[in-house]
Amino acid sequence: MPGQNVKYDSRGYRAFRLLNAAILLGVIFVTLFPFLNVVAKSFSSEAAISAGEVNLIPKGFNVTTYKVVLSDPAFWTGYRNTVVYTTVATLIALVFTTAFAYVLSKRSLRGRNALIGFAVFTMFFNGGLIPNYILITNLGMKNTIWAVVLPNAINVFNLLVMKSFFEGLPHELEEAGELDGLGTYGILLRIVLPLSKAILATMFLFYAVANWNAWFGAFLYFDDKDLFPVTIYLRNMLAGVTTSDSLGGGTADQTQISSNLRSVTMVLTSLPILCVYPFVQKYFVTGVTLGSVKG
Repeated sequence: MPGQNVKYDSRGYRAFRLLNAAILLGVIFVTLFPFLNVVAKSFSSEAAISAGEVNLIPKGFNVTTYKVVLSDPAFWTGYRNTVVYTTVATLIALVFTTAFAYVLSKRSLRGRNALIGFAVFTMFFNGGLIPNYILITNLGMKNTIWAVVLPNAINVFNLLVMKSFFEGLPHELEEAGELDGLGTYGILLRIVLPLSKAILATMFLFYAVANWNAWFGAFLYFDDKDLFPVTIYLRNMLAGVTTSDSLGGGTADQTQISSNLRSVTMVLTSLPILCVYPFVQKYFVTGVTLGSVKG
């Protein structure tokens, strides 16, 4: 439209675009700076870090700490445990959340409002740390994988977002499925889920990131170090429980390790999530928008 071209080519609109781009670049820089700073420190020398010379570019480039951390068996044991816990916990969470959200999306369900009310109630109130610890212990789940994958199987916020997404699907499709002889599970598996890739990918990302970063449950319920996830390894680094002396290496290496060890572990533990995110990013906006706006 000619009028629209004049409008979008106006001086005011160009100024708005420049201002908008400047603000977004500022937001991107503020968001990325902490992580880029950690990456730069992980590749920098002890002297440069101690002098405060490292910002975005590594100084005194070295990979000594990476070699020491990657040769530590405790790190790989924690990494393996974290992959297992995250995979199992995310699959369980997706199944439970999908099933519960699909049921709650049916307005004809008796007691639907009560079920939603119970779920929302748990967002604000819970049993507390000690009752949860006693419950997990009495159920015999302490020092087992179930102590960390089951207690947080359903996140209520994710449940409500997914319920809203299901409510937005055309009801006529389910009626057509019923006419073709599909039951409840057939409709869910053959009609609803194939149309819900966006919300499923979004929930996968939410749960995977939460489970990957989780450490308190393992810290509370695990006594065996062989069961610790890599986040406990990182937590010990940040708390100073595990020092460079416990990782072996010569005197020069230990001096090098003491300053950028934390940066190295943070980079290594963040890599898997950074690798997964690009594959689900295209569904992320759609899933969150459709699920959160409606209902």
